[in-house]
Amino acid sequence: MGETLTEKIWRNHIVWSEPGAAGLLYIDLHLLHEVNTPIAFEGLRSSGRTVRRPDLTLGTEDHLVPTVDLFKVIEDPAMRTQAALLAENCDRYGIEVYRRGDPRRGIVHVIGPELGLVHPGMTVVCCDSHTTTMGAFGALAFGIGTSQVEHVLATQTLSLARPKTMRVTVTGQLAPGVTGKDLILALIARIGTAGAQGHVVEYQGTAIEALSMEARMTVCNMTVEAGSRSGVIAPDEKTIDYLRGRPHAPTGRAWDNEVEYWLGLRTDDDAEFDKEVTLDGDTISPFVTWGTNPAQAVPLDSTVPDPASMTDPVERAAAERALAYMDLEPGTSLRDIPIDAVFVGSCTNGRIEDLRASAEVLRGRRVAPGVAFYLVPGSDAVREQAVAEGLEEIFTAAGVQLRTSGCSLCAAVNEDRLSPGQRAASTNNRNFEGRQGKGARTHVVSPAVAAASAVAGRLAAPSDVGC
Repeated sequence: MGETLTEKIWRNHIVWSEPGAAGLLYIDLHLLHEVNTPIAFEGLRSSGRTVRRPDLTLGTEDHLVPTVDLFKVIEDPAMRTQAALLAENCDRYGIEVYRRGDPRRGIVHVIGPELGLVHPGMTVVCCDSHTTTMGAFGALAFGIGTSQVEHVLATQTLSLARPKTMRVTVTGQLAPGVTGKDLILALIARIGTAGAQGHVVEYQGTAIEALSMEARMTVCNMTVEAGSRSGVIAPDEKTIDYLRGRPHAPTGRAWDNEVEYWLGLRTDDDAEFDKEVTLDGDTISPFVTWGTNPAQAVPLDSTVPDPASMTDPVERAAAERALAYMDLEPGTSLRDIPIDAVFVGSCTNGRIEDLRASAEVLRGRRVAPGVAFYLVPGSDAVREQAVAEGLEEIFTAAGVQLRTSGCSLCAAVNEDRLSPGQRAASTNNRNFEGRQGKGARTHVVSPAVAAASAVAGRLAAPSDVGC
């Protein structure tokens, strides 16, 4: 019987295995940020251990950094200490770290691909669930916990049970204006937040093949919101074109050899998956979340669902609680919902393609009065490119400040957060209660819908504002 792509990568990285037990998986790349990792380093010190492969480890400041003034002192003392400890620990153990002011710095899941650090066939881990982003390159990438961070630092391996496999095939083609963000929201709405639990999801089909690398990263990024361990897409010529010339990509004969290997990394025709799901890409339209988890999402053209129509009592109770928190009434048109804020950024939608999509909507238009717009690139390199392409001029004319890079309102663990009751159209990945600030209400959307909503002052598609 043939193997899936996930099974091939797993087999190539198993250091030790035994029937019925977790395997010991070799890790090719370990990424660090400020949050939680200080605990792992303290564990190393207390046990008298050191970092096994500092050359395969990289740190970056992203979660806690201010985005209005890059060099502003972090106000919260605990956060300030966490940020300082990342740099101190990396320096102590010989790990490269990108501090504020380093042009390579940015959100960990953005700079990994951007610098060419992530290659097809690799295993990649980080103490962050959205490490799944890098599965877009045909890598097995997933988030790990603090104790696992310590284990990887000390051994460059990870004890992990082999996951099940799931194939999501997206047929047809996405219509103009429909994005990878809409595709993944449509999938999660269909299978639920536990629909891929215990599985690595491999995406296949004509609609997936047509996506840009940035859009593929968005899809893999939010795969974790369906309960998956990771998401993966087989490498193709788009993957090769993206990696070519990146700072950490191979060169010369090594590049040619790697490309030959990468393009052969595919699921065998006779491989079997533990679970199969098919979506019709032709039928997907712009999506928006109405509730407090990513599965509570519907097409923008529709209305807020009525919990009374839901037959599952658990689903009905969750919907009732979500509507109470979101202050929404069943039957309300999504387009009639006013917003107070917009966030374009995060590891989900903070790449140059996302900023271009927002700029296209904002060109020649102004943000509606009273709407706060948080525009936060995913890396300093993305910001520099946006300036070079003239996007900052479009943003400024629309009344929007192009901030410096960081996680910002995605998790609201720095100084960017909404006030209780504020409602946002947001390009991040989660709409949990309090995710963007205590009492804040989040509608997850694509960058184009977010920008259109900023102009309209309510949830809106680009066509609603003349695009």
